Amino acid sequence: MKILTYNVNGIRAAANKGLFDFLKQENPDVVCLQEIKAEKEQADLAAIESLGYHHFWYSAQKKGYSGVAIFSKTAPKHIEYGCKHDDFDAEGRCIRADFSDFSVLSVYFPSGTTGDIRQEVKYKFLDHFFEYAAELSKELPGLIVCGDYNICHKPIDIHNPAGNKDSSGFLPEERAWMEKWFNSGFTDGFRQLNQDPDWYTWWSYRANARVNNKGWRIDYISISDHLAPRLVEAKILANAVHSDHCPMYVTLK
Repeated sequence: MKILTYNVNGIRAAANKGLFDFLKQENPDVVCLQEIKAEKEQADLAAIESLGYHHFWYSAQKKGYSGVAIFSKTAPKHIEYGCKHDDFDAEGRCIRADFSDFSVLSVYFPSGTTGDIRQEVKYKFLDHFFEYAAELSKELPGLIVCGDYNICHKPIDIHNPAGNKDSSGFLPEERAWMEKWFNSGFTDGFRQLNQDPDWYTWWSYRANARVNNKGWRIDYISISDHLAPRLVEAKILANAVHSDHCPMYVTLK
């Protein structure tokens, strides 16, 4: 079972850059997308269906903003839209697909880079989502939480930790939340198999950041601890250029 996550920064723009050819080549069983910035009807559904995917969308109420989606080769038993919070659900932050022995979530965590107000929104989301996932784990113990978390966990996950210590996405409070998250019953899929530096999933469009690999690892696939022994592969696909992010995937036996 190959599960891929990708913040596409607009699915229509990514499609114009070859997103669907990329998905055909990689052939993941489940695709989790964030920041789709479109309604379902605005996307090339024929292209998605030609690849053999069932597709499920949760767009933001604000046009051209946020939104998440899940594509799956196998029809899920159930789709859950939202994370039981009116404000965050209006922004299209979370969608979940339940399968026979596990569930996959595609989640787009808020960014705090635009100022103090959105940073407070981000903290509220972190608090809410932690409790939501904890309750959900009691009902569905096999959770795989894919998405753009908008946080670098450790210094190894960011190109300039000292210079970014006061930047949203690497603040002490955010990093502490990640530490709490990965001590609450979840495994960092990528770091479980790869402890090497210089692996990132997002680069600024400024100053040739991507060419120089001055990036941030802010996209994760978190796996319930009891599923972690089934993890056989985890890769960041830094050469896939359809967005300011790149995709990553895990494979579980």
